[in-house]
Amino acid sequence: MSIIRITKEFNFEMAHALVGHDGPCKNIHGHSYKFNVTVKGDVKNGTSDSDEGMVVDFTIIKNIVKNLIVDEYDHSLVLWDKMKIEDNQFEFMNKLILVPFNPTCENLLMHYMGLIKKELPVNITLDHLLLRETPNSYAEWYQSDN
Repeated sequence: MSIIRITKEFNFEMAHALVGHDGPCKNIHGHSYKFNVTVKGDVKNGTSDSDEGMVVDFTIIKNIVKNLIVDEYDHSLVLWDKMKIEDNQFEFMNKLILVPFNPTCENLLMHYMGLIKKELPVNITLDHLLLRETPNSYAEWYQSDN
């Protein structure tokens, strides 16, 4: 058998602010994120499964990432819970997400990695993630580096 990698791409809009940053990113601002999720595994052959000839049905990856990340974070404001935001300050919003880390591209990528890994089918390995914040700025994670 041969190991094959497959990638599913996602897009979402999100705003954040970086606590303690010495630059304009300390202010609330948004990005059009592009998120690539690459998994690897053996191609199923000789089965009567509906995903015969596939590593995994793209729909499975789509549903995992859509449910855990895209639906949750799209059009949200993500802030570090260290900011001590009072609930009533943002009661007009229904997508304020407070996280236990500074929501940098790198920290968000690590957070997303943890969420996705927990939900993948057993025979599939998360191999690579790429979170693009701008057309020329992104963070990457590779399983082989860890």
